[in-house]
Amino acid sequence: MRADLPSIAVYGAGSWGTALALQLARNEHAVGLWDIDAEHIRHIQQARVNHRYLPNIAFPDQLQAEPELARVAQQAHWHLVVVPSHGFRSLLLQLKDLIPNTASICWATKGLELNTGKLLHEVMNEVLPDFSQYAVVSGPTFALEVAKGLPTAMTVAATHPALAQQIAAAFHGKNYRVYTSDDIVGVELGGAVKNVLAIAAGISDGLGFGANARAALITRGLAEMMRLSLHLQAKPETLMGLAGLGDLVLTCTDDQSRNRRLGLALGQGQDLQTALAAIGQAVEGAKSAHSIGKLAERAGVEMPICQQVTRILYEGLPPRQAVQELISRDLKAEF
Repeated sequence: MRADLPSIAVYGAGSWGTALALQLARNEHAVGLWDIDAEHIRHIQQARVNHRYLPNIAFPDQLQAEPELARVAQQAHWHLVVVPSHGFRSLLLQLKDLIPNTASICWATKGLELNTGKLLHEVMNEVLPDFSQYAVVSGPTFALEVAKGLPTAMTVAATHPALAQQIAAAFHGKNYRVYTSDDIVGVELGGAVKNVLAIAAGISDGLGFGANARAALITRGLAEMMRLSLHLQAKPETLMGLAGLGDLVLTCTDDQSRNRRLGLALGQGQDLQTALAAIGQAVEGAKSAHSIGKLAERAGVEMPICQQVTRILYEGLPPRQAVQELISRDLKAEF
């Protein structure tokens, strides 16, 4: 372990938080991994493996699981939040009295706040208004492939270029490439909206509608993502990059995606609760679909695919009827 590298706290020991902690530790950073489930952390401490989410991938010496939030927070130079979106505000409130306002906070959480439809940087500014150094990381990244050290690329957007460079350097290494950005809104939106669109793609495939329908959903879903992002002053190129189109294609086409698997189950006739129980991990798209609808309504942006997914999830609309309603909408120009 190199003494000149900063220590990093990672909050959230699910598959994604653990994978990112592994990547940082392999780059010789001292990493403390915490989770709200103290028993889960104790099992990781003893086994030096996250058997629940990433079995058979041993922890390097630089990665230590820690059940005490105060201990891991107070020892870290910067902080990486990887809890589900519904726990984001709660964790920030806990960190408020544990870390100085000069600390840097980064999050890899993908989604919006459940009840308010707020972007996570808006929650950050509300809860920790005196913190000016923050960032978000996102991109086409499956946790298992990151944990295995397979080739991966992602984007980090930060409030300050120096912070973006610092975080990019911390993750960058063999088979792992990181690009920097200043478009926090665009990176957040790409990571949130693609989850809902992946549910839509899964539903279509679960219904047996084929590759043509999937390609149409991805393309028109990207158009919805672009419309919302432009109204919120995000940069179009961000949504055409790793955090937008890249992540969208990944989650809509590969069954490692929990959101896609949920859609497949719904399209094949399973009810929502049975499908979620079978997946056994947080499915961000199921939680954030309604929030994205709220955000789109406030922005005055039409997002028919996302709206139909919301109706399937929350109003019991049959998936086949939802697709038929999308196809039967009035004809219009593509652009």
